[in-house]
Amino acid sequence: MAMDLLHAMGPDTVVITSSDLLSPLGSQYLVALGSQNTVRADGSKEKQRIRLDIPKVDAVFVGTGDLFAAMLLAWTHHHPNDLKKACEKTVSVMQHVIKRTITYAKGAAGPDQRPSPAQLELKMEPSQA
Repeated sequence: MAMDLLHAMGPDTVVITSSDLLSPLGSQYLVALGSQNTVRADGSKEKQRIRLDIPKVDAVFVGTGDLFAAMLLAWTHHHPNDLKKACEKTVSVMQHVIKRTITYAKGAAGPDQRPSPAQLELKMEPSQA
């Protein structure tokens, strides 16, 4: 499996944010895959594998990869042995920021106009709580 090849290169955590796999929920979803090697308190090794179905958004955004990486780093710090929870929280933040960005971009583009790439640059400041 590709995840094992990536683990063999050194990282204990591997996340593929959008694969070509088909989601059981339909074509409107991306499939994200994750794998994490951890060591339990007793010294035994454990491998956690996860799969998430993420709703697709019909737009191309600038900055999603950077934001995903930053959020995943933050959430794995809070949940070091629970990759699923860290990824779910990361995806939740991503969906929130993307929805805010779409709302802004549609308003900036005007009625019946498709937003420009500049308008689709992620709007993180308005998304901070």
